[in-house]
Amino acid sequence: FCRRADPQVLPQIVRDYIETGKATLVYKHTAFLGPESTWAAVAAECAADQNRFWDFHDLLFNRQNGENQGAFNKDKLLSFAAELEFDLAKFEPCLNSEETLARVQSDIQEGRQAGVTGTPTFFINGQKIAGAQPYDRFRAVIEPLLTTSQ
Repeated sequence: FCRRADPQVLPQIVRDYIETGKATLVYKHTAFLGPESTWAAVAAECAADQNRFWDFHDLLFNRQNGENQGAFNKDKLLSFAAELEFDLAKFEPCLNSEETLARVQSDIQEGRQAGVTGTPTFFINGQKIAGAQPYDRFRAVIEPLLTTSQ
């Protein structure tokens, strides 16, 4: 989660490129701020299993208040899931599942191998864009790729 990111950039990318079918967005976890960061990523995966990843992602983003201070302990994550009216009978076992943790750890390892050292980091056809960037920076990378692929 990155507080510095402009909250309008991702929705504009989604509108202009994802919803139009010009591009695909794949989210990978980069949990490197301690146990709560990992638990939050696991919980987000559990939300994804209920087709509610972005709802949970946004709630986590809005509720962050420091690293490993209890904001994302497992009890809090369960309360967030309840607040969003998730199926807790599925969410809670998922949150404690080694398989879900392994999915997150796989993302983290993939990021390390790709040279990710902070969030947000984006890859567009292999081109790395690190840090919170304005929409025009993304457009400058995406548009030439669209014209060369036609």
